[in-house]
Amino acid sequence: MDKKNQVTHTTVLTRRQFLYLAGTVSAAGLFQLYGCAMDPVTGERQLMMVSRDQEIAIDRQQSPFQFSSDYGVIQDQGLNRYINQVGTDLVPHVHRPDMPYNFQCVNATYINAYAFPGGTIAVTRGILLSLDNEAELAALLGHELGHVNARHTAEQVSKSQLSSLVVGGLSILANTQSSGLGNLTQQLGALGQGLFLAKYSRDNEREADFLGHEYMVKTGYGSKGFVGLMEMLNALNKQKPTSAQILFSTHPMSDERLAAAVQRDQGPYAYTADAPLSRERYMDRTAGLRRHKDAIFSMQEGEKYLAQEKYDNAQAAFAAALDQAKEDYTAHVLMAKCQLIQKKPVQAVPYANAAIDLYPTEPQGHYVAGLAHVGAKKYSRAYDNFVSCDRLLPGNPQLTFYKGYSRDKLGRQQAAAADYAAYLKMINYQSNQYSQYAYKRLKEWGYAQ
Repeated sequence: MDKKNQVTHTTVLTRRQFLYLAGTVSAAGLFQLYGCAMDPVTGERQLMMVSRDQEIAIDRQQSPFQFSSDYGVIQDQGLNRYINQVGTDLVPHVHRPDMPYNFQCVNATYINAYAFPGGTIAVTRGILLSLDNEAELAALLGHELGHVNARHTAEQVSKSQLSSLVVGGLSILANTQSSGLGNLTQQLGALGQGLFLAKYSRDNEREADFLGHEYMVKTGYGSKGFVGLMEMLNALNKQKPTSAQILFSTHPMSDERLAAAVQRDQGPYAYTADAPLSRERYMDRTAGLRRHKDAIFSMQEGEKYLAQEKYDNAQAAFAAALDQAKEDYTAHVLMAKCQLIQKKPVQAVPYANAAIDLYPTEPQGHYVAGLAHVGAKKYSRAYDNFVSCDRLLPGNPQLTFYKGYSRDKLGRQQAAAADYAAYLKMINYQSNQYSQYAYKRLKEWGYAQ
């Protein structure tokens, strides 16, 4: 067996092959295959090319990458249980109560909440600091439940081109795991957190508002909680802080949304005027988070400066965050990223290693440590970091490249060649600086022509 066959004996569909096969399926055939479905909210028939099982599969494939991009689920289990309980209490009142819902808080400091189509819903630390009571939290989670129950993501996929679906129908955004991961500044920069998030239309937002308001009122909260949420979001939208940029790119806000919430509050939900908002309980349960608000605000400032390429200012902000919260995993990762973007890998290493010590099961710390060790020419350490990250969160093509690159630098040619070949297959041979390098090495070693 020659070297080329040793490395490339497994065949996969290329993007070109997939698009050819996709083109052989007629629109009529697709309609027969997926056809119409009953809208769970309106009861009307709708074109739906994504089944419930596919929604769940999309969720399970994409949400772990978004969670890691957002520095993982918070380690404050008490706070996370509280958020999950508030969300779970809403579920009996939704239109699709059989979905496998779960509600989490992630470590990200930017202001956002999001839902994946199978029922995974997350809020960031940044948005929790912007809420005033439990009813507003219920309104926020209710809004995200509205997107899941109205099947907004599935509807977007059904209306898009077929090439947005993988052959097995198991994933949307199939190319995002490879696109954009090659550029160091982009993958480490301040505003890359929304990579896997759906972007909703204004009509989607209106429907999710209507449903979320209904869900939280039926759960027993005062309708004023939804109005309070809309007031907060509308004020942020007018201020346009960098920390809310992703929120409004995925969830467009308007004065009309606030006015509609007020109208519902004063009309059909006026009877809830004396229903609880549960402010005291919210403040009690978020007290630990709010003790770190200064550090979180410093991280928001640092990420703003990163986006502006003001790296000295960003570094100062992250240093302030570390002074305010010495054991904050996110602050260490952000400082490591800031050093790496400034091409200071040796300085990045201790922050990345500290992040791993603080949160060993969160993949991003291992990935950033691997990049830092590559820059510091510590290739054995880098390889171990990339292997750990791949074990915790498999499926990132860039990890496969870097495992190959580390082995390459360690002189392990055959193993490196296998990684490079696997990387090229994972990205469907798309051209970027990494694929060019991988192909060049395979050609030099006789594995490619």
